[in-house]
Amino acid sequence: MPISFLAVPPMTLTVVALFVLTYVGMALGRFPGLRIDRTGIALVAAILLLAIGALESGQVTEAIDFPTLFILFGLMVLSAQYAASGFYDWCALRVAQAARSPARLLAVTVAVGGGLSAILANDVVVFAMTPMLCVGLLARRLDPRPYLIGLAGAANAGSAATVIGNPQNILIGQMGHLDFWRFLAVCGVPALIGLVVVYVVVWLAWRGRFGEPDDRTTKQGGAEPVTLDRAQLGKAVVATLVLLGLFTTDLPHEIGVLLVAGAMLISRRLASRGMLGMVDWHLLVLFAALFAINHALKLTGLPAEFVSGLEAAGWLPDRLAVMTPLALAASNSIGNVPAVILLLAAWPSPPEGALYGLAILSTLAGNLLIPGSLANIIVVERAAASGVRLGFVEHARCGIPMTLLSMGFAVMWLWSTGWMRLS
Repeated sequence: MPISFLAVPPMTLTVVALFVLTYVGMALGRFPGLRIDRTGIALVAAILLLAIGALESGQVTEAIDFPTLFILFGLMVLSAQYAASGFYDWCALRVAQAARSPARLLAVTVAVGGGLSAILANDVVVFAMTPMLCVGLLARRLDPRPYLIGLAGAANAGSAATVIGNPQNILIGQMGHLDFWRFLAVCGVPALIGLVVVYVVVWLAWRGRFGEPDDRTTKQGGAEPVTLDRAQLGKAVVATLVLLGLFTTDLPHEIGVLLVAGAMLISRRLASRGMLGMVDWHLLVLFAALFAINHALKLTGLPAEFVSGLEAAGWLPDRLAVMTPLALAASNSIGNVPAVILLLAAWPSPPEGALYGLAILSTLAGNLLIPGSLANIIVVERAAASGVRLGFVEHARCGIPMTLLSMGFAVMWLWSTGWMRLS
C-alpha cells in the first residue's frame, strides 16, 4: 500500500527535507551559485532544525559525540606540534629529494604518507605535506601528479590501520569502544596490502610518464631549505610514544589524547594561540553539525523503521556482501566521513566485526574518486594552490583499480579471519 505523505507530520517532512538537502550538499561539496562548503551546509541545516523546533539545545548537546571530537581535537594539537617543529615541510622536501629513481621516490612517498597517517590522522598529514612535496618535485622537473595520487591513496590506506588514523575510524572506535591494539591487529594487514596496491597501481598507470628528474642543485625555482627544530620535534615524538602507551591502559582514549594535547600547549617557545590556530575547526564543526542533523532524523523514528525493515529482509550490513557495495557507494557519493556518521546513527548496535569491516572498507573505498574522502579533496585543493592541477579522470584512472583491488583483499581478510561472514 503506498505511503500517503498527507499522513506524515509536517515537522517530519521538514526534517527529512533538510536531511536530504544536507547530504546532497555533502555529495556536491557545494550548492551551485553559492560559496558555501560542506561545513557551512551542515551548520546552516543544524541551525534551521533548532530554529523550527525540531531540535532543542539540550538535544543537540545529547546528539554530539564529544569523546570523538575530543580525540580529533587532541590529535590536531599533537599534529600542530609536529608542524611547528617544521617536521612536515622537512619530511615532504626530503621525500621529494630522497631518491634519484621515480620508482623509489614513489615508494618513499607512499611509505611516509601511509606511515604518518596511521598515527597522526590522514587529513592533517596530507594538508601539511602536499605543498612542499609539489615544490620539491617541480624543482626536480618531475610531474607531481602521480606522487600526489600516491600520497592521497597511501594516506587513506595507511590510516585504515589504526583507530586514530582518520575521522571515521575515530568515530567507529568510540562508538564500539574498540581497543587500539586489537584494531591494529585486525585492520593492519589489509591496510599494509593497500599501501602495496597503491604503489603498484600508480607505478603501472604512470610508467614512463613521471618526467625526467633533474638532480642538479639550482636556486631559481627550487625549494627553500627547511629548518627542523629538533627540540620541538623531540617533544612531539615523546608525546606520541606516551599516547601509544596510554592506549594500553584503561584510561579512556579521549582523556589520554586530551592530556597529551594539554602538554603540547605548555611551552616557552610556541604560543598556544598559534598551536590552536592550526586546529581544523571546520572539520570539528562539520562533525558536530552532522551529529545534530542525524539525531533530528532519528527522533522522527524513520531510521529505526528503516533498520527494522532491513533486518526483516536480511539486508543489514553485517555481511560483506552488503557492507562492501554500501561502503563503496556511500563513500563516493556523500563522502566516507558523513557516510559513517549516518550509518552509525541509523544502526546504533552493530557487532564488533561489522565495525572493523566498516572502518577498513569505508576508508579504502575513499580512494575510488576524489570526493570519496577528505584527504583526496585536501590534496587536490592544496596542489592547485601550488600550481599543480590534478584532474578527476587522472585520479580515477588510478583510484578505481587501487580501490577495487585493496577492498577485494580486505574482504578476503575479514572473511578468512572470521570477523565477518560473506553472505
